[in-house]
Amino acid sequence: MTDPFHDPRFFSDPYSTYDRLRSASPVQKIPTGSRGHHAYLVTGHAEARLAFADPRLSKDTARFFADRPSRRNIHPAVSRNMLASDPPHHTRQRAVAAPMFTTGRIVEMRPYISGVVDRLLDGWTPGAEVDLVEELAVPLPVTVICELLGVPESDRAMVSRWSNDLFDAGDPDVIDAASHAIGDYMTHLVEAARETPGDGLLHALLQRSEAGLLAQDEVTSLAVLLLVAGHETTTHFIGNSVLALLQHPSSFARLQQDPELIAGCLDELLRFDSPVGIATFRFSTEGLRLGGVDIPAGFPVLIAPGAANRDPAAFPEPQRLDLDRNAGGHLAFGHGIHRCLGAPLARAEAEIALRAIVTRFPGMHLAIAPEDLAWRHTRLMRGLKSLPVVLR
Repeated sequence: MTDPFHDPRFFSDPYSTYDRLRSASPVQKIPTGSRGHHAYLVTGHAEARLAFADPRLSKDTARFFADRPSRRNIHPAVSRNMLASDPPHHTRQRAVAAPMFTTGRIVEMRPYISGVVDRLLDGWTPGAEVDLVEELAVPLPVTVICELLGVPESDRAMVSRWSNDLFDAGDPDVIDAASHAIGDYMTHLVEAARETPGDGLLHALLQRSEAGLLAQDEVTSLAVLLLVAGHETTTHFIGNSVLALLQHPSSFARLQQDPELIAGCLDELLRFDSPVGIATFRFSTEGLRLGGVDIPAGFPVLIAPGAANRDPAAFPEPQRLDLDRNAGGHLAFGHGIHRCLGAPLARAEAEIALRAIVTRFPGMHLAIAPEDLAWRHTRLMRGLKSLPVVLR
């Protein structure tokens, strides 16, 4: 078998590949890259849910690569963050960050999010063609998380470019350079926040550090994680959702007639085209059996929410967008102790953006054929490079 993610066609249509792999086995050993390395890929929903919660699958990348020389040069604030750690370090850091993203805090933010959406859409002219990714799906979550972290408005486009480079598959040197750009930038921003009074997220993290709950380097790494993860998945959540609705006109029309339905269909939109294709790195610390397959110790394990969310054993007729489906069991935000911390914020941003779109531009349609859309070439994220639409 060749690396299933090496084919460029995978990025425009991963689901045929996922279906083929899952039909052979919900867990299987696959080659990765061109150096003879292998990993175990999890494509079944039940198996993915178990894998997400299995403590024998570690996210401590430093531990995995300790005796495996690497030529990569990733900034420590990017490579050694909460997402790349196990309990008790993960437990302590998550306990510090979780109160910042409670449902109550997000409710308080909704007026600000609505204001950002309105300002962005106020510049759209009926009859014109716009790139919905560039002019809404990217700037909305970037603006929100940068505002929370105190990133100056003049720096936000630059930060967004670094984040884009960090996630796009391609030249490792470009990815490494982007990690240092973001890591160095956030180091300076944290130091600036330390010297000035304020009540933003950075100041809250610094207070936790002064109380002994976070080490100094953990403040920076957590800030980097919130900055990057805080907008990348939401960008693709919005873009993929709008595309799905435009490709299903009856569903789009239904939401136009009753925008109150939007909040209840977010899970189905997340399931249908998950913004996360392959979850972040895990490896087996000991041998385990999953989906009838024995996984030895020391192997990377790739959990694919994009595949699990299209598993017909969990969701009948998974290729059909069904706004009435109970899709609450989807794995787009992960599962277990590493479930996405910012899920409530992502849902609020997507709901408010979709409500504004169906209300203000009910006749919106694609400006190009779906097969001509350009998708980002990264197996981690499932997202469009652009989404040209005509406004009506």
